[in-house]
Amino acid sequence: MQTTQIHLKSLDNLAQLSSLTPFKPDLIVVFGAVNYFESPQLASALAELAPASAVIGCSTAGEIAVDRVYDQSCIVSAVKFANTQVQAVTTEITGMADSFDAGARLGQALEKANLTGVLILGTGVAINGSALVAGLESSLPAGVSISGGLAADAGAFKQTWTLGPAGSSDKHIVAVGFYGDKVQLSYGTFAGWEPFGPARKVTRCDGNVLYELDGSSALEVYKRYLGDYAKDLPGSGLLFPFAMLDSEHQKHGIFRTILAIDEAEGSLTLAGDIDPNGYLELMHSSTDKLINGAETAAKTAQKNHSGASDNALAILVSCIGRKLVMGDRIDEEVEAVADTLGKNTTITGYYSNGEIAGTEFHSECRLHNQTMTITWISENQ
Repeated sequence: MQTTQIHLKSLDNLAQLSSLTPFKPDLIVVFGAVNYFESPQLASALAELAPASAVIGCSTAGEIAVDRVYDQSCIVSAVKFANTQVQAVTTEITGMADSFDAGARLGQALEKANLTGVLILGTGVAINGSALVAGLESSLPAGVSISGGLAADAGAFKQTWTLGPAGSSDKHIVAVGFYGDKVQLSYGTFAGWEPFGPARKVTRCDGNVLYELDGSSALEVYKRYLGDYAKDLPGSGLLFPFAMLDSEHQKHGIFRTILAIDEAEGSLTLAGDIDPNGYLELMHSSTDKLINGAETAAKTAQKNHSGASDNALAILVSCIGRKLVMGDRIDEEVEAVADTLGKNTTITGYYSNGEIAGTEFHSECRLHNQTMTITWISENQ
């Protein structure tokens, strides 16, 4: 397995991609600012220079490369495998209600023989990420691992983009399947948030829309805890996610971010499904705790990696909410991961509207918010 990485700082620099032609990659992973996807230039250049490559990518709220975080740029990471095959697939999503079926269609489009793992990138608005993951799982063989994330648009939550077999689109979900017994995929997931206030019972919800907590308006309860931050909703909700607890008050290791509020309904729209029989606990954090969480995620991926880690690729998907909390210290969570995984790993990734991976509590894949997730890819000879 070989990797190469190109950092584009402008659409005027697409000539840098010419090095992909002699490299002949099997897989190209692209994370960039919205403007790289709004026009067909990038997709066209990749199709011309690497026509045999599986291409997957999305827009971001910040791009990750090496040990730093960038804004308004584009990171193109290319991989050439020795004994692994890949297949990229895509499907259009027609709205939030289509989330489960869209995930199922992606799984159905993938060849099943020797399928080891799937990397999925979804749109970041008008989508139920939990249903998307459930749909994908429903159409895959048992034991196939899933990871990935939802696209972002620098915190605007208006229009996000993906890149795949259909080119650049604001309506498509994309995935790539990894095939064979030589590819090694391991995962790490950790948050680093702490609770404040009591856990409150979910007394009315519908999918990912929360109407009541402890029999009171969910929005009013949330505003009461936020105090002065409430005037900046829904944006300030990125700083105060919910942790999901089950009916016995046991933690899932899953967090939910606020995507929207409805003053008339008194409701909160969260980024994924809510357990109607469970509890929600408000969370907050500090920069040091989030950095320690990112390091823990990297150590988990390292512990779970059964193959060689030489010339590996690590795909980091972290949450825009973490970026807002850490501010100028945001590079430090990426540095913590890079230092743990070592110099033989090429680091890429992005800040997202949702992260997709297993948890420290469950091996099954889940939609996360406010979490650092890592997909570490290498290949045995």
